[in-house]
Amino acid sequence: MSTPLELEPGATSAQPEAMLQGAGRIEGRSLGQIAWTRLKRDKVALAGGFVVLFLIAVAVCAPLIVGLLGHPPDEFHQQLVDADLQIPTSPFGGVSWDFLFGVEPVNGRDIFSRVVYGSQISLLIAFLATLLSVVIGTALGTIAGYFGGVVDTLISRAMDIFLAFPILLFSLALVGVVPNEAFGLKGEALRIALIVFIIGFFNWPYIGRIVRGQTLSLREREFVDAARSLGATAPYILVKEMLPNLIAPILVYATLLIPSNILFEAALSFLGVGVQPPRATWGGMLSDATQWYQIDPWFMIPPGLAIFVTVLAFNLFGDGLRDALDPRSR
Repeated sequence: MSTPLELEPGATSAQPEAMLQGAGRIEGRSLGQIAWTRLKRDKVALAGGFVVLFLIAVAVCAPLIVGLLGHPPDEFHQQLVDADLQIPTSPFGGVSWDFLFGVEPVNGRDIFSRVVYGSQISLLIAFLATLLSVVIGTALGTIAGYFGGVVDTLISRAMDIFLAFPILLFSLALVGVVPNEAFGLKGEALRIALIVFIIGFFNWPYIGRIVRGQTLSLREREFVDAARSLGATAPYILVKEMLPNLIAPILVYATLLIPSNILFEAALSFLGVGVQPPRATWGGMLSDATQWYQIDPWFMIPPGLAIFVTVLAFNLFGDGLRDALDPRSR
């Protein structure tokens, strides 16, 4: 049997704090930091996110970009258009250093400038409509999932009705009959507000169903029971306990809903009931290009690529964000 270790006179035993002094400090990471670490590993999602930020910057700085690289979007350059065929005289739609994407048939307007200004309308309507859908869907979804019973039945049946509603036909009918001035708005502002309302108000059931399902699971968790036992009211539990845990699915679905709204706005403009000319929109440009695709196919390529790249970037970023916020992912 070994003898116990004897300390030198005056020596004291080492304290745990002293032993850890030289060690690095260990800090916990928040959920946001963990999600960002996962997102950084997804190069495809990061590329989509950078493209989204670039498109937003283009929409915000459209006047500056057009002033440097283009011409006014409604300025005619008929000297660049063949007087007989009504198409650009140069190949590839008149692409040059002065007109980066070429010019339109008949009037010779700068396609680059109109694509840049068209991003303002598409992104503005998509973001506002998504915000309206998220607010309505989150509010009604949490209420339905938390209270249950008759409240859940009424809201769920309302979701079913809205999901079965022919939104495209309703949009065509409503936008076509609204006068030029109503609700204190007129012209372009009225039409944009109406499109935002139609898209946002009739798309809330999609996110409402997701939020309701998540709320049904969360309301049985221990932290909700603890809040009830401490006397917390239902509004307090919904706002302080439920909503922070619903941010991840809401954010993910919002990024996936934005490209759908961009396509819907483009479809309305393509059908002639969206934002009216001469305001540049991607859907309106595609609608004009259908009349010339046989003799000037270049006209439809820039707005078509703009829609394709925008929708693809949002979808890639949304998929990566969903994986980053999923606690079960590695």
